Amino acid sequence: MVKITILADSKVLSSKPRGIKAEWGFSALIETSETILFDAGQNVAFDNFIRLEKPFPDKIVLSHGHYDHTSGLLPFLRKSILYAHPDVFLPRYREGRYIGILFKKELIETMAEVVEVNEPLEVSKGIWALGEIPREFETSLLKDSFIRRDGKRERDNIWDDQGLAIKSPDGGVLLLGCCHSGLRNTIKWAEEVIGDEIRFIIGGTHLMEYDDRKIRDIVKNIKLELMAPCHCTGLKSEFLLMNLLGNKFKLVGSGSEIDFPFS
Repeated sequence: MVKITILADSKVLSSKPRGIKAEWGFSALIETSETILFDAGQNVAFDNFIRLEKPFPDKIVLSHGHYDHTSGLLPFLRKSILYAHPDVFLPRYREGRYIGILFKKELIETMAEVVEVNEPLEVSKGIWALGEIPREFETSLLKDSFIRRDGKRERDNIWDDQGLAIKSPDGGVLLLGCCHSGLRNTIKWAEEVIGDEIRFIIGGTHLMEYDDRKIRDIVKNIKLELMAPCHCTGLKSEFLLMNLLGNKFKLVGSGSEIDFPFS
């Protein structure tokens, strides 16, 4: 079995154990033969992790370099292996405000082994970091945002955005941070990487950027058994997905756990 626990999300659905917190951010823990942290939220992930009495992660994967997915990173670093696209560590800004990772790569390297991921990489048996995602359909980029590369300002296309794809006997499980690369693009790429259909989706989808008509168009041809959207999906979009997907929709938040069979 593989167990996925949401450590940080914008809502809390359960009061057990007491003290579980929400925030604008995302973090999830995957428990299989190894324990993998996917993103670290802003401030609450580690506290929720302690309250939930979870095993310490052997490995960490970052979906991208925004502050709401990386600011809570340092307490989780205990001679871990950290997988991230090299652009994760670039300074990035939106509307004149810094929105990137708060820590220099050199600091992180004193606390963890950093493995750069441009291409798909099997980070644990049956679990793949997707690397850069080819973009054929719509994306969810941020307006008025830029990065600094080698001291030069350039538009931030968020090429570091990636997900985790997990092989399951019942179909692929796709774990998302923000899905800036676009939901349809990410699903298509994940299916190519693992050689199976994605049937389960958990995490941030950034569908809050779209109107109802566009969301219906995006999800109408996706063959899902379960969708548990978080974070940047937005509550309005979550309610629409609930109506569209019926019992295939699962409402989750900080502290929620989902189990899957594992190949």
